[in-house]
Amino acid sequence: MAKRVFLVVLDSFGIGLAPDAASFGDEGSNTLAAVCSYSNEPFPNLARMGLFDIDGHDDTRIKTYLDSWEDRPAPIGSYGRIRELSAGKDSTIGHWEMAGALSSSPLPTYPDGFPEEIINELKSRTGRDIICNKPYSGTEVIKDYGDEHMKTGALIVYTSADSVLQIAAHEDIVSREELYGYCKIAREIMCGKHAVGRVIARPFEGTSGSFTRTDGRHDFSLEAPAATLPDVIKAAGLDVISIGKINDLFAGRGITSSNPTSGNTEGIAKMLEYADKDFNGLCYINLVDFDMKYGHRNDIEGYNKAMHEFDDALGQMISLLYPGDLLIITADHGCDPSTESTDHSRETVPVLVYGEGYDVPHNMGTMAGFTHVADIAFDALMAPSIRREFSPEVNSNVPNPDNIMSYVDMTNLKVTACEDDIRDLVKRAIEAGAASVCVQPCFVKLASREAKGRLSICTVIGFPNGYQTTACKKFEAMEACDNGACEIDMVINQCMLKSGDINAVGAEIDIIARAVHAKGAILKVIIETCNLTQKEKAVLCHVVTVSGADFIKTSTGFGSAGATLEDVAYLRKMCGSNVRVKAAGGIRSKEDAQKMIDAGADRIGASALK
Repeated sequence: MAKRVFLVVLDSFGIGLAPDAASFGDEGSNTLAAVCSYSNEPFPNLARMGLFDIDGHDDTRIKTYLDSWEDRPAPIGSYGRIRELSAGKDSTIGHWEMAGALSSSPLPTYPDGFPEEIINELKSRTGRDIICNKPYSGTEVIKDYGDEHMKTGALIVYTSADSVLQIAAHEDIVSREELYGYCKIAREIMCGKHAVGRVIARPFEGTSGSFTRTDGRHDFSLEAPAATLPDVIKAAGLDVISIGKINDLFAGRGITSSNPTSGNTEGIAKMLEYADKDFNGLCYINLVDFDMKYGHRNDIEGYNKAMHEFDDALGQMISLLYPGDLLIITADHGCDPSTESTDHSRETVPVLVYGEGYDVPHNMGTMAGFTHVADIAFDALMAPSIRREFSPEVNSNVPNPDNIMSYVDMTNLKVTACEDDIRDLVKRAIEAGAASVCVQPCFVKLASREAKGRLSICTVIGFPNGYQTTACKKFEAMEACDNGACEIDMVINQCMLKSGDINAVGAEIDIIARAVHAKGAILKVIIETCNLTQKEKAVLCHVVTVSGADFIKTSTGFGSAGATLEDVAYLRKMCGSNVRVKAAGGIRSKEDAQKMIDAGADRIGASALK
């Protein structure tokens, strides 16, 4: 389980290819492609998170951008694209869906302005006249109606293509608190069939001809129609920290700590601040400038620069993550700045995940429903870690010096082995008092059933060459544990070792060790000594020790040579005291096995001993 989940919403950062885009008038919209069209400058940290490895990047602007980028970093976690299922493309519905609440009906919009009964009630309850009442750009509306407002004190009420009612007022005429009060009244009025997603306070300042909006924006959102991720996390007694407009979007529900921000720069700073704080729960972050300042204003350059600001901070964020943390990056809709429209666009959005449980590269493909985001966060924070109940217990074998077989993993890894061979192996191992049987992964369940708790079951992973990807090895190891194996013998990635990437080798051992230990099993690391230089052996002894493995094992038995006394003695000398040594390959007699034990071996791998 994760202790901290950081869910970062890049507001409006769509990546095109929504199958229903045409129904929303957004066919061909692709916010990522627009951003990439501005310059060829790399986004290295978003690349590490897998943004550019997501399936379906067929827009020529993205292809041209990627063609210009040599040595693009490989992904470090999971990545994919998600299509929205709710009937809308606004922030409110987008956030509701990513928090687990689908909306089958779109929120109301007012392309011709609000009906007379709404305006009259607003006038009556605020005691002020109303001007504008049209869809309008937020910067243009104060330019066109600001002077009239200053003279009369009338509230500037306007909307957009979104489901919003916005009220603008100069801070010298209407104080922020007074404006917020009027917006609360509007929120009460806009209910039932007129239940807009948000009522937004838009204070501004300045003089005629140079009015500008202040940082006093405040959203009064419609409450979600069902329990959401923040509700559930808070009810479980965990922290739910809001950064940016998250608190507003959820009408304060489910939030334990709210941190409003003036824009991306402050939001990023808050995100990094909380990355260095101790809490247990969800930190939910919205970076609004992508949408508010750049998408709606068709400012491709501004959007691009804002993405680079985030990418730079993302590198720092990744470095600040604790073990057990999870980082999720996604979006709530698109807002393509390269189209004629200034409205949101119906697009798929990225989901980039790194950290606890997502520590190996994995392409999640295309998924239906932003609710997948809620599932990932909920499972990370709330799903219990299930340890297997192994019988006999792991590490319960105590070798008997009077019985050499009690040191032995009796092994049959032949490609021609059949079920009867495995049954016979288990029977002989139990009779001999062996430490375990080591069988192929496909026979783990059979061996476990045959042993009936009388014998430990071992299997091999990444066998015999070790060049499978870490994701494959991790899955294979966890499945083997679930099938009954309590000891996992994994072959290192010798290709990475020979390429000089010892960090990759160590990272893989650490990932598999943590996955295996979480199941309650132990890990033995096969280094295949016959292929190694003395220097490589020394380095691997250190790596295996610090990566948390339980055993270092000499050989697969399928290499050019097996265990030697010299190698066993060297491994025992160079590994830490918590790492045991398994000698395997070419050991056929009890005398040879005893010599290996005398040299420092704690376990022997052999098909039989004469």
